[in-house]
Amino acid sequence: MLAVIQRVSQASVTIDNTVKGQIGTGFLILLGITHTDSREDVEWLSKKIVGMRVFNDADDKMNLDLTTVGGDILLISQFTLHASTKKGNRPSFIEAARPEVAIPLYEAMISQLTTDLGKPIQTGEFGADMKVSLLNDGPVTIVVDSKNRI
Repeated sequence: MLAVIQRVSQASVTIDNTVKGQIGTGFLILLGITHTDSREDVEWLSKKIVGMRVFNDADDKMNLDLTTVGGDILLISQFTLHASTKKGNRPSFIEAARPEVAIPLYEAMISQLTTDLGKPIQTGEFGADMKVSLLNDGPVTIVVDSKNRI
């Protein structure tokens, strides 16, 4: 499971000209799910995200986590994170999980992040054509792969 985590001052997702989700300070997370991912990946990644200390403290050091700053999460599914660009110019998405695997794990991630953060999160819509807008704060962008824990 891949997560691109962006620290934002604001972010939103629009589907069919309607805002589906929006946040102020927090994380915009692009989530890529592959066919080997499991509930264990969901649990590990959620805890890693919520505990990540990348918000500035009084000394301007990245030392505070999402809960401490009262931040929110906007979670967007993005199968293209698992694109393979080894051959030719057209990416292959063979490593991206099929919907029957990805949707339950995406929904599990929504539930787990809500539990770990202690409040509901905002989301896009799995498989929809989404327009994502963000104001990256820093910029701070971090990629976390649940398969690279050590």
